[in-house]
Amino acid sequence: MKYHNTVPGKFIVRRNRFVAEVEIAGKTEVVHVKNTGRCKELLIPGVEVYLEKSLAPARKTRYDLIAVKKLRPGKAALLINMDSQIPNAAALEWLPKSGLFSPDAVFKREMTFGNSRFDIFVEDHARKVFIEVKGVTLEHNGVAMFPDAPTLRGVKHLHELADAVKAGYEACILFVIQMQEIHTFAPHDQMHKEFGDALRQAAGAGVKLLAMDCRIEPDSIELRQPVKIRL
Repeated sequence: MKYHNTVPGKFIVRRNRFVAEVEIAGKTEVVHVKNTGRCKELLIPGVEVYLEKSLAPARKTRYDLIAVKKLRPGKAALLINMDSQIPNAAALEWLPKSGLFSPDAVFKREMTFGNSRFDIFVEDHARKVFIEVKGVTLEHNGVAMFPDAPTLRGVKHLHELADAVKAGYEACILFVIQMQEIHTFAPHDQMHKEFGDALRQAAGAGVKLLAMDCRIEPDSIELRQPVKIRL
C-alpha cells in the first residue's frame, strides 16, 4: 500500500486521541493522528514522524500522522507504521498472492456473522473463510504484542470466530505487525489477559492464527513474512 504526499516532521505533543502537534518544515502544525490507541511508547516529544498531506480543501487538519521512528537505546530507531486504518487494506492486497487461497478466490470486506462484523470474507470454491485483521504497533525487544489497551471488542471477535468454526466456516485472525525486526508475536496478557485467554481458546477451537511482519517505508507498507506466535 502506498501513501502520497508524505513529509517528515518532529513530534511535539498529543492533544487528545485524534489530534497532535508536529513541527513540519520549521512550522507547528495541528495534525490528525490515525491511531486512537495510547501509543505512549512511540509518540515521545522530539521523535521523527512521517505524515501524509491531505489534498482535501475542507479538512480542519492538513496532515495525517502515519508513521514514527521508535527510539531504542543502543539500537537504530525502528520505523513503525501506526496508521490503524491501513492493515485491512494491506492485508487485502497481500491475501490474493499469499498462497493461502486459489486464484479463483473472491475477497469481500466487512461481512457479518453472529453479532460481529469481520474485516474480510473469502469465498474459495467450497471454502468460506472469515478473517479478522488486527494491526500491531507495540514492540519490546523484538516481541510484538497485542493489544496495547484493553479490547472487549477484540474478545468478542475471538469468541464469534470460534462460533463460526463450529458452524462449519473457516476462521482466521491475522495480526499485521506494522514494522520489521520482529521474531515473535505474543498476546499482551499484562495489558488484557482476557484477550490472551480468548485467543488461546479460539486457537483450541480451530481458529487459525497468523502473524505477519511488514516492510515499512515512510510512504508505504507491505506484508512481508510470517512471525512465530507464542501463546
